[in-house]
Amino acid sequence: MPAGHVYVRHLSDPCHDDGVIRLPDPPPDNPAIGAPWWPAVMLDADWIERHADDFDLYHLHFGFDAVDPDELQRIVGALRKHRTPLVYTVHDLRNPRHAARRDHDEALDVLVPAADRLITPTRGAADEIGRRWGVSAEVIPHPHVVEPDDLARPREHRERPVVGIHLKSLRANMDAVPVLEVLAAETAGRDVDLVIDIHTDAVTPGSSSHDATVATLLDELSVRPGVEVRVHDYFSDEQLWNYLIGLDLSVLPYRFGTHSGWLEACHDLGTRVLAPHVGYYHDQHEDVLGYRFAADGTPDASDIGAALDQLGEPTPWRAGRDERLAQRREIAAAHRRIYLEALAGHRP
Repeated sequence: MPAGHVYVRHLSDPCHDDGVIRLPDPPPDNPAIGAPWWPAVMLDADWIERHADDFDLYHLHFGFDAVDPDELQRIVGALRKHRTPLVYTVHDLRNPRHAARRDHDEALDVLVPAADRLITPTRGAADEIGRRWGVSAEVIPHPHVVEPDDLARPREHRERPVVGIHLKSLRANMDAVPVLEVLAAETAGRDVDLVIDIHTDAVTPGSSSHDATVATLLDELSVRPGVEVRVHDYFSDEQLWNYLIGLDLSVLPYRFGTHSGWLEACHDLGTRVLAPHVGYYHDQHEDVLGYRFAADGTPDASDIGAALDQLGEPTPWRAGRDERLAQRREIAAAHRRIYLEALAGHRP
């Protein structure tokens, strides 16, 4: 769960019935914009008690950001009461929505030791899990994000490379101002276009996501030659694919984090990614470009400049439709195996 998230939807075999039935997400009373499965109704001990006979195994991915550790303990207790195995895929070792790490660490301290089986997308994350909790997590790579028909979408040739940075709604791990300032300075004078996107709520005074400093900087950058600032609401999937394939480089402006579905979508579409050397973004794909932070905490300008210098080179390897679907079949088979092992009581 949540079954409606693209990661979970792409754990099934795309060609054959793999015998795994994933229950649909019960609709929440007040669904979040862009995430109609959240808050997750199944993430509740009372729901588990009422529906314990409806499922054999509980697989948790996302959605517990606002669930306190005591409630997570109740959920674990309800599953144990009914002898229902818990499988947990550790996507985030540092929550990108939490400015401080304490709350997420406390949640992980409940879920990781309690899980019958653990999965994570990268070797680096698995190693950290081993160091912190002394348990093993099986590494299963991130499945494709873009839908199968779009995996073969052709890229257009552009005379001027397009560099994009999307600030979304300025979640806690966004390092917007320092990255924007360095990126704008490094793109100035180069034969590239810089496109900056941000959600409407982040520049709307009174919104919980509003940041006046970012809004002022965007106003200043919007009048510079070669810079375009675009303010809009959440993209639909189709709009997001159009946006990403329209970039030659997507810059991730993150101060912290672990893994990235955005990065996977870029890989699906053949768009280069420039990501900070934090978390395990660079474990997801070896062709991800990187930048470090200088001693004063600002992004290293030389790293960003070096990434821009590569824009004239051939585009990076892009997974084809057949390769991604073959990988997905392997991912589906691995999950089926882990489910059967958990049901049989086998731990690694």
